[in-house]
Amino acid sequence: MLRLLCVTAHPDDEAGGFGGSLLLAAARGVETHVICMTPGQAATHRGGARSDDELAGMRREEFQASCRMLRVTRGEVLAYPDARLDRVDFYAAVGELAGRIRKIRPHVMLTIGPEGAVTAHPDHSMASLFATLAFHWAGRNDRFAEQLANGLAPHRTQKLYYATSLFTLPDRQPVSPAPVTASIEIGTEFLETKINAFKQHTSQSPLFPRFEAMVRKRGTRELFHLAATTAPREMPEETDLFEGVKED
Repeated sequence: MLRLLCVTAHPDDEAGGFGGSLLLAAARGVETHVICMTPGQAATHRGGARSDDELAGMRREEFQASCRMLRVTRGEVLAYPDARLDRVDFYAAVGELAGRIRKIRPHVMLTIGPEGAVTAHPDHSMASLFATLAFHWAGRNDRFAEQLANGLAPHRTQKLYYATSLFTLPDRQPVSPAPVTASIEIGTEFLETKINAFKQHTSQSPLFPRFEAMVRKRGTRELFHLAATTAPREMPEETDLFEGVKED
């Protein structure tokens, strides 16, 4: 069975950036996993929560509801601090992701671009950097050797993609998105499901109108940049994230 791992920063990123591709993968029988680095407890929109811990609990439940709608095999929210990913122990965060890569053994990984996506959120950038280094280091036996002593084995994920876009937000600080190398057609049905999955994040309901307008502007395509592969190759133009991937 093919396996896909998506690494995000906040609950709702899974739907907004990757929802259509997660649905498309599930529809073809791919085992899908999402790891969210933070529970989003520093969000501006609080959903009536009286504390960060209460908001974190709400957002974890919303994340699971979204993952169910996106037919994700397993979704996990880690406990890193929202709005402070740039201040955590970098090596430890990469190690935690590398350990999960070695357990899940994905064929393809998706994450946000290091620019932080169209919002340029620092947590998005850090999630990208953690995921990128974990992608590379999980395949080596000289990185996080203690994991290998505990029964894990190195794993080389075959492809790493960054989500990207053909537009930026004029009211935000400038960003430099990665060029598009993969255009994934998700279809109208999956577009609507993706929007509805985002709306499972009810604590963030003030964002719904802007999110939906932005997603509909993108249309029925999700765009990616192929950032790394295990087999050296020239930059392709792809319409399938699993193009060239070999099953176990």
